[in-house]
Amino acid sequence: MIKQYFEDLRLEFTGYNTNKLLKDLMAGLTVTAVALPLALAFGVSSGAGAPSGIISAIIAGLVMGGLAGASYQISGPTGTMIAILATVYAAYGTEGILITGFLSGILLLIVSVFHFGKLVSFIPAPVITGFTSGIAIIIALGQIDNFFGTTSYGKTNVEKLLSYAELGFDLNMYAVLIGLMVIAIMILWPKKWSAKIPSSLAALIIALAVNQFANLPVNLVGEIPGTIFLENRLSLSHISIGKILKLTSPALSIAVLCMIESLLCGASAGKIKNQPLNADRELIAQGLGNMIIPFLGGIPASAVLARTSVALKSGGQTRVVSMVQSLGLLLSMLFLGRYISKIPMAALAGVLVITAWRMNEWNEIKFIFGKRFGTAIVEFTITMVATVLFDLTIAILIGVFLGMTMFIVKDNDLRIDVSPVDLKRIRGHEFSVDHMNTKIVYLTGPLFFMTREKLKSLVAHAADTENIIISMRAVTTIDESAVGEFKDVVGKILKNNTKVLFCGVQPSVKEMFDRSGMTEIIGNDLFFWDAIEALKDLEIIEMAAK
Repeated sequence: MIKQYFEDLRLEFTGYNTNKLLKDLMAGLTVTAVALPLALAFGVSSGAGAPSGIISAIIAGLVMGGLAGASYQISGPTGTMIAILATVYAAYGTEGILITGFLSGILLLIVSVFHFGKLVSFIPAPVITGFTSGIAIIIALGQIDNFFGTTSYGKTNVEKLLSYAELGFDLNMYAVLIGLMVIAIMILWPKKWSAKIPSSLAALIIALAVNQFANLPVNLVGEIPGTIFLENRLSLSHISIGKILKLTSPALSIAVLCMIESLLCGASAGKIKNQPLNADRELIAQGLGNMIIPFLGGIPASAVLARTSVALKSGGQTRVVSMVQSLGLLLSMLFLGRYISKIPMAALAGVLVITAWRMNEWNEIKFIFGKRFGTAIVEFTITMVATVLFDLTIAILIGVFLGMTMFIVKDNDLRIDVSPVDLKRIRGHEFSVDHMNTKIVYLTGPLFFMTREKLKSLVAHAADTENIIISMRAVTTIDESAVGEFKDVVGKILKNNTKVLFCGVQPSVKEMFDRSGMTEIIGNDLFFWDAIEALKDLEIIEMAAK
């Protein structure tokens, strides 16, 4: 893998020149403008603080971007993780977030070593859409205090909402006005201006200016230290077996989210740039990054499609874009910290509310509801609700299990179609014997324990018939339960002096017949590739009998 990494680097920078460097620099600065407001907002929303969000984006850009499985991946803190981190913070404080991030990095390395990244392909699209929407709801709910200037308590959003009944909902109108102003700016900001100044950055700058001028009584971001080594950072002495056991579940959730986001980001961006993602190397990069970030005080990170898309659309050529983004964020932290510290919390809440809205995959939601795909709607809705009410890992497992169950229930139907032989419909073949007493049974669907009972109807279909041809071309799989039932059914048909022939039996099904003794009961010479061959064999037998 190391050898392949350097080979990929060589190919990536072959022909690299001043023109490509300038494109990378401009793309990197553009991504910085997009990443800065989000890093601040995600850091504050997680509970760890704005500096933690910036540190996370800086280190993620350097480590994850430098080691990424493709040249275009841009990593940083993401909204999808905020729901988990906020819950961890409520129970264990900043230290809990740092240990959770470190453990998630270890889990990602394990995932990469055992190639578990492929499991992402087993998660149905509606499930991913559902938990993304669920996380969006959690993020929006988590901004109520900052947006309205109120106070609540509780470890979960539900507990916080219920706490208003006790504490009251004494809102700060100045905070509300700032939040609404930010939302309005982000919605109305012209797209042609966004290429130079992203709407989120513009909204924060305007909110900062307004608050500086009016000196409103609202909560502010607070001090931004002029160093990348935050005071609240992870130390190995802070880690204990007890803490590991308590934080393994949220760490697993973070690792799963990171894996899903990073690999889906790579799949989508890879299509744009026509360059595949090395999934295992990407997960190693994500794992190492998340192991390093906590030791500087940052929150967990992953590859982000929004920022990756901005980089590509801005003309980014190589992973230098990610490095430039990190440098831009570092300079912002060191030299603009005194201004960043005075940004109203309500402004960040407004940014997160719009971010939560945009996180929803509205095209996919419109598609599954507009086309009335019942199974997809159920998967989406249950996963979304489970994400809001339960742990995210549980929500994903519920969604995947639900998807598999509904697929089995929907596709377990075994169709049995019976028709008498009509020689007039068989063109190009001459038959000397009238096959009026021959029926063809067409089986369509899987044969396993859930469909085996339907095989019993074959006995009734074979009644008063001299010959029955069972066509199994549309049966691709059969289990031992169905084979056992089939043997009993065929045995009863043969006792009624009805000749049984098979056609179109797939190799895997035939193998099960051979192993179970079914072939021996029927006779290997009565298996044919198609019904025409079976009819001709019957004709030879009947003419010989005459």
